[in-house]
Amino acid sequence: MGLISYIRDLLRREPEEPQVSAEELRDDFRARYHHFKLLLTANNNALEVMAELESVLSGTRPFGMRFVRSRVTRVAAQVYRMIQSMNNLAPGKYDALHASYQRIQVAVNLALELRRTAQPADQGELVLSLSKAGREHADLIGAKMASLAEAGRKLELPIPHGFAITAAAYAAFMAESDLQAEIDRRIQRAHASRLDEIFALSAEVQQLIMKAPVPAIVEQAILDAFAELKQRHGPSHVAMRSSALGEDALGASFAGQYRSLLNVGENNLISAYKEVIAGKYTPQAMAYRLNKGIPDEDVAMCVGCMRMIDAVSGGVAYSCNPLDLTDNAVHVNSVWGLPRAVVDGVAPVDTLTVARDPLRVRSRDIPSKSQKYVCFPDEGLCREELTDGEAGLQSIPDDKLLELAAMAVRLEEFYGGPQDMEWALERDGRLVLLQCRPLRLTEAAPAPMAEADDEGHEVLLAGGVAASLGGGIGPVFVARGGMDALRFPDRAVLVVAQALPRWAALLPRAAAVVTESGSLAGHLANVAREFGVPALFNVPEATKLLQDGMTVTVDATARKVFAGERQRSVARTEPARAFMAGTPVHDILREVVGHIVPLTLLDPDAPSFRAENCQTLHDITRFCHEKAVVEMFRFGTEHNFSERAAKQLWVGVPMQFWVINLDDGFAHDVPGKLIKLSEIVSVPMLALWKGMVAKEWAGPPPINARGFMSVLLEASANPNLDPASESAYSARNYFMVSKHFTNLQSRFGFHFCTVEALASERAQENYASFSFKGGAANFERKVQRVRFIANFLEEYGFRCEVREDNCFARVEGLSQCDMEERLVVLGYVIMHTRQLDMVMSDGRSAAQFTAKFRQDMRQILSETCQRPA
Repeated sequence: MGLISYIRDLLRREPEEPQVSAEELRDDFRARYHHFKLLLTANNNALEVMAELESVLSGTRPFGMRFVRSRVTRVAAQVYRMIQSMNNLAPGKYDALHASYQRIQVAVNLALELRRTAQPADQGELVLSLSKAGREHADLIGAKMASLAEAGRKLELPIPHGFAITAAAYAAFMAESDLQAEIDRRIQRAHASRLDEIFALSAEVQQLIMKAPVPAIVEQAILDAFAELKQRHGPSHVAMRSSALGEDALGASFAGQYRSLLNVGENNLISAYKEVIAGKYTPQAMAYRLNKGIPDEDVAMCVGCMRMIDAVSGGVAYSCNPLDLTDNAVHVNSVWGLPRAVVDGVAPVDTLTVARDPLRVRSRDIPSKSQKYVCFPDEGLCREELTDGEAGLQSIPDDKLLELAAMAVRLEEFYGGPQDMEWALERDGRLVLLQCRPLRLTEAAPAPMAEADDEGHEVLLAGGVAASLGGGIGPVFVARGGMDALRFPDRAVLVVAQALPRWAALLPRAAAVVTESGSLAGHLANVAREFGVPALFNVPEATKLLQDGMTVTVDATARKVFAGERQRSVARTEPARAFMAGTPVHDILREVVGHIVPLTLLDPDAPSFRAENCQTLHDITRFCHEKAVVEMFRFGTEHNFSERAAKQLWVGVPMQFWVINLDDGFAHDVPGKLIKLSEIVSVPMLALWKGMVAKEWAGPPPINARGFMSVLLEASANPNLDPASESAYSARNYFMVSKHFTNLQSRFGFHFCTVEALASERAQENYASFSFKGGAANFERKVQRVRFIANFLEEYGFRCEVREDNCFARVEGLSQCDMEERLVVLGYVIMHTRQLDMVMSDGRSAAQFTAKFRQDMRQILSETCQRPA
């Protein structure tokens, strides 16, 4: 070559890309692998949260706003980390993800903030006389006081004179010391699903409230209203009753969960007001709200302040049987003195039923009663022993019983549904309505099972009152004090002496409840029915006969407790209800989940599979996961590394393969230019190699004249097939390896292929990508070969795509063992598809080679990976 030709040739050469050293290659690999693993970890975390959100959306387990907000924050953080990792893997390439993420976040926050704006009324009067109130004031004074006032005004039923301290007063009180922000902060910090934290949080918040000052304007309004009440009606004492927003709704009665104080004197009026407000945060009230899906911030505590009724007798009346839709008789529970003994379930009660049309006493059960609640002359209540003459007497005379039943029927007709009412009989013989609310009904009880059905099952207890129908199986847990609640195990049978409302906090976790006292009308019975927990009340000596830890079956419907597991009793119980469905928190979750969980980007090969088309956070995770593997796959094709970084593979003789150690792919430091296969510890490379050498290549397939001509014409037209020329196909075969990673770039015959794989114990990170291109035959035959390859790989779970004469295949998320098998398959395919394009003239050829490939793989894979037993 002359000087001029040399200079001309030199000028025509394209500038070579700078080569990277082995260390630079390793650093790049480690950085990419690091970001790839971060992305996959974030992907898994995000998917776990999404699965949890979907599970909770079924509505069969309790959750609160803390759960919703914490999970939304968690999944958003994980998705954002995925976007950051994508940006590190491919800087600037997927910037559209940020816009999609922001758009989705705005929608999620809007769903949450809309609920925040739906706050209870904080405007209006601070106090409102019951004589002026009605149902239209439910958002100002709570449904309990509004319904009572409505019954007094519209039906002219006797109710106590009094007034309500409104939601506006509550808002002013909470704002005075910025209490709500502090309470929200503490609630957000606590784990609301743990009873010990609920108890601790309850004590903290109640103390905060009791120490907080009542705004002067609120205090003055309360004192002025009390003074007017005293002047008009002459009371010296009042009852302070909770009337929270949302209380007394059908299905969320809050029966006994909030605090009411009776016989309060003028001097303690303000302190009692704060105590009732603090009652919003009793453990049972907090647990009840959690299980009913009622956000804490949606509940404003209004307080009814009413003249104290010094009752001769009192109790609860149901306008029909809550356990039997076919029974419309009025059911009355009555005791001497104040009705507290009925609602707290602490003493025997008179049980009376009044049939309708005409009203007449249908049945009566009058047990011996020993005590009654009465007002102390100064303040508060006391229990007083009954005389022998009173103990066995019916506590309400028949004429008042019929008058009470008539009142119940009127209320039912007025409110358009069965009613649960609390009443008192004054000393002057006047019946007074203290409270009324919707009554929750259940289906008719099945007929009690015959004695023969008990055969084979020891009956430990029988009798009592079926307070909530159904059956439950679990270990007995006898609770005697409040501290026992902290030890109550999930799905245990709660056994207590008294049916006190405070045990309601345990009901969502209980398999059943058994008490020694209590009635159908008690607060705990109400809540048990709301949660669908079987409850058998008024079973004497239950706490003595049932021992901690013993497995029992409570059949409340049959009013029996059996030893061991009796599945027939449970089989009659309704499946778990979606009791959260329709609650405010559930509605919020459903709206929020709609922006997070649905997957709309389904087909990664579709033109619409783009970052800007992500509609949900799930779409973003799907997109990032797909593209992350693609970006990792490009690692081996984007580098122009130095040949000096590689060592030639030695398997008895020098092979035409070079190996580059990216991290920990060698068993030890290897001096010199050669490396033995036994010195390589890369799991995916060894699996790939096994497939490559498992069967000896039989050499080029015999070709006919047309095939030969096809090769001849292609070789003459394609300079890349000239062995003497510098082309992409003349590159050496390189493995880049670490212990769990390999990237192979190779030329076999006239085709070029790349394999990249991760195979480790972490299945979620594992993947194998494969590309195949080239050949010596004409285009049609090359296309037939890649289609043959794609069809074969799809039999092993690869997702394949054929574009012209290119084949791309991918598999991911498999265990290490399964991934090794797939790599063996790829190794075999790489070696044994050499020059197959020359004979791919029709479908018959493909079928023949498919049969051979299948037979070979069955034999090879049977020896590949020893799966754990």
